[in-house]
This record gives sequence, structure tokens and C-alpha cells, in this order.
Amino acid sequence: MSLKDVSNKVISLNRRRGQKGRGPTTTNRSGSGPKARVIAITSGKGGVGKTSIVANLGYAFTKLGKKVLILDADLGLGNLDVLLGLAPKYNLSHVILGEKNIEEILVEGPGRMKILPASSGIQELTNLTREQKIDIFTQLDSLVNSVDVLFIDTAAGISSNVMDFNATAQEIVVVVSPEPTSITDAYALMKVLSLKYSEKVCKLLVNMTTRPEEGREVFRQLHLVTDRFLDLTSDYLGCILYDDKVTKGVKNQKIVSELYPDTQASRCFRDLARKIANSPPQKLPQGASNLFWKHLVQTSI
Repeated sequence: MSLKDVSNKVISLNRRRGQKGRGPTTTNRSGSGPKARVIAITSGKGGVGKTSIVANLGYAFTKLGKKVLILDADLGLGNLDVLLGLAPKYNLSHVILGEKNIEEILVEGPGRMKILPASSGIQELTNLTREQKIDIFTQLDSLVNSVDVLFIDTAAGISSNVMDFNATAQEIVVVVSPEPTSITDAYALMKVLSLKYSEKVCKLLVNMTTRPEEGREVFRQLHLVTDRFLDLTSDYLGCILYDDKVTKGVKNQKIVSELYPDTQASRCFRDLARKIANSPPQKLPQGASNLFWKHLVQTSI
């Protein structure tokens, strides 16, 4: 299938939705450059606290006066809504099936941040077609103009869904824990990003460390191998110290930053949010787009 064929299909699909009153309604702001910062939070291994990091980091950004949107991109096993104690009526599965547009599934979370919830237990959504991905990114690219920062909470691993969501972001943050398996899987993730997606920079965030020195040691181990074997730079973003209040928050379906704002982990999230907010984006797309998703159209089918 040619580039023209794919483009025509997307245009046709959007027209059909517009006729049903389900097309995207958010328009771009004035100006030609990207309007929002897009950060993918990802991991090679599950269980490293990635979704908790996304939720708390998003909340910390709202406290900095930023408009925040979080996309739960774990399409088959999404649980961000559960973590936040939300019960959305619709989710991304309804968007993918053409039953709703992306704005119609938005729900509000703590700090008035906006959430795009994923489905859970639908295996077919773990392997989207190229056309389905193009449709999601087309709608998302329009919606993200209304916020300051978009966090993409990917699934764990190296599936095509995970990689395409990572590749669309302006910045990629790889979450790793001090466990050897997590470190190994983080390297595998970065290897695929480097070799198959030509990513040049990943930021490393070490979660559940007992002390700051442990976080730097995990980074040192990963940096040694990425620097030697990959054409990719790994930058140390920081660490989140272990805090049993995080687990208590999860059990209460409340993020620790909201429930225990003065605890150790909450202070780490605030410091991390300020660090990211005060640093420039790694890269920006050309033109008015906020996302690097055009490769999906440009790749022959």
C-alpha cells in the first residue's frame, strides 16, 4: 500500500466520523511550532512502578501551574484509572473501534489533570494495525494543543505498540529499578529504540532506591553498556526513593503526592517535576505537529 493510499484511508475515516458528529473538534493554536511537551514514560520490565511515576509526576506538574494530559498507552492492560480511583465509562477501545472520538473519553484526575484511559483485558488492542495507530495519533495530535505537557504511560516491554508510542514522543524516560532483571530489560528496550527506531537519547529514572547513591550506581551500570554497544546517549534524570507510603496510597487508590504530600517520595516527585520543567525539550517535531508519528505513514505497507 502506498503513502497516498494510507493517507486517503485516514482522511476518509476522519470524514466518516465528522459526518457522525464524532470527529476531532480541537483546533490548533496559532503559530507553526509544537505547542506541548510530549514525554513517554516506559520500561523494559513490568512492576517497576512506572504508572505510579506517571500519575505522581503529572500531579506534580499541575502544582507548577501546568495543564497536564496523561495517555494510558498500555492498551490491553491499562490500570491508570484504577490507580487514581476513577471509573471511566469509555476508553481508548471505543476510539479505536470508531465509537467515540478521543475528546469524548477524557476524564479528570487529581489536580485537574486530564486522563485518556485505556481498556483492560482486550488482547486484540495489544497489536494495533498501522491505520489504527495513525488514527489515534491524528486525534491525539490535535487534542494535545490544549495542554502544556502530555505524558504517555506505555506498556512494559518491546512490542510494536510500545515502541511506536515511544517513537512519537519528544523525550523518552526509561524507568528502571535496582533489580538485575529490570536493568537487563531496560538495556534491551534501549537497544531496540536505538537499532530499529534510531533514537539517540534516553533519560534514565531509577525507582525504589534505598539511597541516592544506589540510583547513580544503577545508571552507571547501564551507561557503561549503552555507551559501548549502542549509538545512544543515556542521561541520568534522577531517582525516586523507596517509600512505603506509595503502597499505602495505591491501596487507597490515591497517589502518594496527593495523600501524603510531605513524605519522601512526594518530595522526589516535586524535585523531578521542577527539574524537567526547567530543562529544554530534547527534540521538537518540524511544523505544527506535537508528535513524531509521520514515520507510520511514510513506511511502506
